[in-house]
Amino acid sequence: MSSNSRPPHLSRRGLLTAAAAIPLAAAVPAPAAAQTAYTGYLMAHFIGEGTGGEQIYLSHSDDGLNWTDLNRGQIVLRTPIGTRGVRDPIIVRSPAGNRYWIVATDLHIGSGTSWNDAANNGSRSLVVWESADLVNWSIPWLLGVANAIGDAGDAWAPEAIWDAAAGNFLLYWATNSTLNGIKKHRIWSARTSDFRSISAPQVYVNPAGTEGIIDTQIVEANTGGWRYYRASKATQIVIEGANSLTGSWTRLGDLANLTGSGVEGPMWAKFNDRAEWALWLDQYATGRGYMPVLTTNPANVGGYRKTTGYGLGSNLKRHGFILNLTSAEESRVLSRYRNPVFNRLQSYNYQDRYVRHYNMDVRIDPSVSPGADAQFRLVPGLASSSGHVSIESVNFPGHFLRHTDYDFALVANDGSSQFAQDATFRQVAGLANSSWSSFQSYNFTDRYIRHYGYSLRLDPVSTATERSDATFRVTT
Repeated sequence: MSSNSRPPHLSRRGLLTAAAAIPLAAAVPAPAAAQTAYTGYLMAHFIGEGTGGEQIYLSHSDDGLNWTDLNRGQIVLRTPIGTRGVRDPIIVRSPAGNRYWIVATDLHIGSGTSWNDAANNGSRSLVVWESADLVNWSIPWLLGVANAIGDAGDAWAPEAIWDAAAGNFLLYWATNSTLNGIKKHRIWSARTSDFRSISAPQVYVNPAGTEGIIDTQIVEANTGGWRYYRASKATQIVIEGANSLTGSWTRLGDLANLTGSGVEGPMWAKFNDRAEWALWLDQYATGRGYMPVLTTNPANVGGYRKTTGYGLGSNLKRHGFILNLTSAEESRVLSRYRNPVFNRLQSYNYQDRYVRHYNMDVRIDPSVSPGADAQFRLVPGLASSSGHVSIESVNFPGHFLRHTDYDFALVANDGSSQFAQDATFRQVAGLANSSWSSFQSYNFTDRYIRHYGYSLRLDPVSTATERSDATFRVTT
């Protein structure tokens, strides 16, 4: 959570939902052997309040300090639910290394809502995606983590850490609510194993008096006399140590002399090749995004130091999370996102025009602006991957060209069988020119994608004009 105009002490991260309690001593899977060695780093983040900025972006690093934007700098995951904006994402890996979750604040300041409204009348839910491989993500769901918290006004800045002793995740987030007559942001926590159900929320961090807290993140370091370290944003970044996630925490000091007060969103990351940590801090006061401070001993607050040897790529990096990657994970992530193929569909008989979405309608236009509105990924068909494709938007990932009543729109995948069928097509030789392509409907095999009056339709094709209208060049 950050903005130069937001109320004091407002920051980032959290997760979960209410209702059903879960077993708190579930069987603990053995950690995957591959998880003991890491080769790279993956950062999930958002980029600001501008158009498209409050969505999920990914970046990669070889050394933990210099970052390259993935997916050509475009949105990787876009939420179609809740406020339709997400901030402060975290990436959570299961202890077995075979399941991942991205959890984020359900908040869209760029839509025009004020920080006051967001804090007092905002979403009580977090947005969650799930994956088995870090590249293919589920349809997101809302996790109502603050629904059971009295007059809760929001649920912000999710975090999670595996608690081996309990056999589940400790989930924690910030909620603005009244307790003992004082309304402010406190850190709440609950337990979960699947990010779909949680135990009853409990207050986890509650500063004295009227002081609120939103941003806090825990790392397990097991060095310098403490097992865990917690970095939190108060008037400055405070470092604490503890030997239990649920025990007492000892204040070790703050970074005021090093960083001043204009930073927030602490994000820990251990270097893969040495006993050193980077604590990344969002420079919200100057709008410059993240900077790292380095330490070989998180307990020695006076030993943290700045560095100039880092780079953040083109996109601004705002409140996020860094996941250390195994070789297998890194290979999958880079294969999918380092140089993805973005396609355009060029009209055969109006060759200055390309298929594009506009206000979720689909048509062919010349000089498309922004250019990403005419960029798509041809992915294996949702209803059948054998010889079929589905056409996914680049700047609205998770949204596909779908026909309804033979008309086309760009629609978020709802996971239904009907959606999959309506959004699946057989790519065949062009009906007007065999070196181009035509797209035959999966569930209406006598019909093809064609333009009529520059709008896309699903129609039978018989005449020469119709064949031309139904023919496209797939370009990159």
